[in-house]
Amino acid sequence: MKTKLAAVLTALMVALPVSQVSANEGVKIGYVNTQRIFRDAPAAVKAAKKIEAEFSRRDQELQGMAKQLQGMQQSLEKNSLTMTESDRRAKEKELNELSREFQRKQREFREDLNLRQNEENAAIIEKANKAIKQLAETEKYDLIVQDVVWASPRLDITEKIIKALATENGK
Repeated sequence: MKTKLAAVLTALMVALPVSQVSANEGVKIGYVNTQRIFRDAPAAVKAAKKIEAEFSRRDQELQGMAKQLQGMQQSLEKNSLTMTESDRRAKEKELNELSREFQRKQREFREDLNLRQNEENAAIIEKANKAIKQLAETEKYDLIVQDVVWASPRLDITEKIIKALATENGK
């Protein structure tokens, strides 16, 4: 990661002619914390609530199914000694079928949830990138980086981007 940052900074220094960067002027660099945007930006909060509402019914169904499986398992363990061999096998078969169905539904749920989260995150990132570019132009930044190992708090412009997204969201 450090080598990537060093390469980017080196490329920036090579790309900027020495005459453009005077000793008094310097290079203006900003940093944006993408995770904080996903957590705090109004569009991200709204998307999280939307996804939660969209998937809550399925999540409740899965929780109910899990309780049913647990109950069947406990019942089988408790009563297996008093059951006939054929009843025990029938209950084990029923438990295995329900378990496979539960695992299938759980996998589908996770896949669908990840897909929706990725869709919403892509829309948020697209808006954030527009806000970052606009801020870079208006405040004359030479470089804005995202997701670095460490950056000085002086360089953190995440709050400005969140405010820009909130203003955009309010339109």
